[in-house]
Amino acid sequence: MNELLITVLSFIVALGVLITVHEFGHFWVARRSGVKVLRFSVGFGRALWSRRGKKDGTEYVIAALPLGGYVKMLDEREGEVPLEQTHRAFNRQPLRIRTAIVLAGPLFNLAFAILVYWVILMVGEPGLRAQVGEVATDSPAAHAGLQVGDRLLSVDGEPALTWERATMVLLSGALGEHTVRVEVEDAQGIRQVRAMDVAGVADKGAQVLDQIGITPFIPKAEPIIGKTTADGAARAAGLQEGDRVLSADGQPVGSWSDWVDIVHDHPEVDMAVRIQRGEVEMTLILRPDAVVEDGKTIGRIGAYGLVDKEARDRYWVVQSMGPIDAFGRALERTWDMSALMLRMLWKMAMGKASVENLSGPITIAQYAGQSASIGLMPFFKFLAVVSISLGVLNLLPIPLLDGGHLFFYLIEAVKGTPVSEKAQLVGQQVGLGVLLGLMGLAFYMDLSRLFG
Repeated sequence: MNELLITVLSFIVALGVLITVHEFGHFWVARRSGVKVLRFSVGFGRALWSRRGKKDGTEYVIAALPLGGYVKMLDEREGEVPLEQTHRAFNRQPLRIRTAIVLAGPLFNLAFAILVYWVILMVGEPGLRAQVGEVATDSPAAHAGLQVGDRLLSVDGEPALTWERATMVLLSGALGEHTVRVEVEDAQGIRQVRAMDVAGVADKGAQVLDQIGITPFIPKAEPIIGKTTADGAARAAGLQEGDRVLSADGQPVGSWSDWVDIVHDHPEVDMAVRIQRGEVEMTLILRPDAVVEDGKTIGRIGAYGLVDKEARDRYWVVQSMGPIDAFGRALERTWDMSALMLRMLWKMAMGKASVENLSGPITIAQYAGQSASIGLMPFFKFLAVVSISLGVLNLLPIPLLDGGHLFFYLIEAVKGTPVSEKAQLVGQQVGLGVLLGLMGLAFYMDLSRLFG
């Protein structure tokens, strides 16, 4: 129950922050341009909270359905406008002003991501060292000669200090359908360059990175209890920080991964768990809670392994920079992520990438909960990625989205007159159909992951 609550609350907070950033972009530029804003709403439907500004008269609203928001501006197409205020109506503004107001929403989302990355890189970004843990047989990684223990030094000339950065470049190469050059250092300290052919990987019906065939090296963790959650089964059974798990129902436990596997296999089943606490051995009765993950019911107890500081120092690195370098890298990371998303969308539209790479609200909510459970930095990195997604998606030339309005403005700039209301209405109907189709597909993919 606690996990579900964290997931829901994290999802609502994430949406609230990102929608507010997006709509504030429209709001701020509109106000700066002299356009009268009637309402600034985060969410749709019935108002849960509202307040009217004393100076500007704008109604500020938090609504019940947190799946979007809007900025309502004075506009003669939506109602009668007093003659003395027509100069403040949106539809009366020159093309450059209307374009700036519409463009501001997506740009503020991208700027928010840059700000988050900038702060993280200045504070210090921890990450798993880019070292190969497993290589799948008959995969591009195996064919390239990568081996367990190889440390990735660079991918296509890009330094690969962390696993996250290495996989980003690998993913970009897979979408570009070209051979990726990976510089590695093997267990003997010998450096070599491996050529990895990733052409066609993106259309094989699974997550792209899974198809490449490598997973990170994660040091074997001892089965020692670390942090436990307040309402989890571990604390209810009496498990404490520092307890070493020796066996469960007579089955020896040699590592933390062994312990996790046993717990997963026993949802809502009593287990006799033998532990060592200091110099004393004792037996506790543990009943894992049942949760659904990827369509399968597994056990979970609300406990984390005790962090091995020596292993953490050896396999985890912290990347930190000065303000100027961090800002440049934040710009680069936001640009790379935006380009990557556009390429993935284009590949899916052309049938050259699997729609399994598409995520809907359920998957996003799960990621929100998982990142929030780990800590503030992972949660903010999640916010940055989703903010980039919102910015990129809203720039697509689909009517009803900001990009659709910008597309109409481009036509207006070329032909010299606005697009007719009839043409805009037809475009909006087509756009609605496209958006509903995309939302339906994303929701279907979520459900297939959850129950498939």
